[in-house]
Amino acid sequence: SANNADNMVAIAKGGGLKPLVALLTSGTPVGKENAAAALWGLSANADNKVGIAKQGGLKPLIALLTSGTPVGKERAAGALLSLSANNADNKVAIAKEGGLKPLIALLTSGTPVAKENAAGALWNLSGNNADNKVAIAKEG
Repeated sequence: SANNADNMVAIAKGGGLKPLVALLTSGTPVGKENAAAALWGLSANADNKVGIAKQGGLKPLIALLTSGTPVGKERAAGALLSLSANNADNKVAIAKEGGLKPLIALLTSGTPVAKENAAGALWNLSGNNADNKVAIAKEG
């Protein structure tokens, strides 16, 4: 999906975001990994960034940062990296939902890919957001 803009729109318009978000909490460990990966790819689309947040996708992605498999943590951090890029509302919501602390924790405890994705997400979250910059400094 990440390489095809039409598919990204079609999946969202076809109601695909809601079941993917649900899978983040109700799926098997691999199902959660795959749902996070799908949402990561779909979030490359600006409308999908909004839609994933509206469907309640931020909180379970944040939970996956601590409760997921190593691959699940990588993919959840990647999804949050993408969701926080060029979306001021998501930057605020990810911080408000408690996303900063587990992203900071991944910088030391995660796989190399998780560390990279967490660092990118924190970079995005701190950009043009003074409150997040202060909160990241306090947490880290």
